[in-house]
Amino acid sequence: MADVGEELEKAVEGAFTRPIPRSAGARMRYLVKQYKGRTKQVALLLGITQRTVERYVKDQIKRPRPELAARMEREVRRRWQPQIRARAKRAASTTDGIMIDTRARFGFTAAPGTTDDARLRHLTLALPPEHAARLFDAQDAGATEQQLQRIAAEALGDVYFRDSGRRAHGLEVEFTDLEHLEFEL
Repeated sequence: MADVGEELEKAVEGAFTRPIPRSAGARMRYLVKQYKGRTKQVALLLGITQRTVERYVKDQIKRPRPELAARMEREVRRRWQPQIRARAKRAASTTDGIMIDTRARFGFTAAPGTTDDARLRHLTLALPPEHAARLFDAQDAGATEQQLQRIAAEALGDVYFRDSGRRAHGLEVEFTDLEHLEFEL
């Protein structure tokens, strides 16, 4: 099952100009720098001791446990190149829009006499900037996965099914089974 929030993050990460640090020591040094040299805060963030953080910074430990390596990578990715991240979101929200590629079962609520059976569809569409802005604003506000899916379904309903208000008035669209989802800025 695809996750809308994760896919939005991956799309924004596509705008990065440099790769994130690879080694455990470089990642730990980056996190310590982000916290202005406070190794204790980094230790609390990662769930390890302050001394362990200091040993990673000095390259005395080089290979973290898999779960610690995953936490370190997640925290570095979350903080990596914030200005480029903001610029990419702003461009998508104001001028460029966002591409969505999805394979999902769409359910409908429509006027009487029409079919409302859910069908599996593969759609690749360019969403206008206002829909991208709604997605990014909701994600920044801490929206749940269901809320993000609802916003994406409304955007697809508006762009694809209702053709920006030119047809199928009153048609409500929802994801009932999301198999694949990918965004691109």
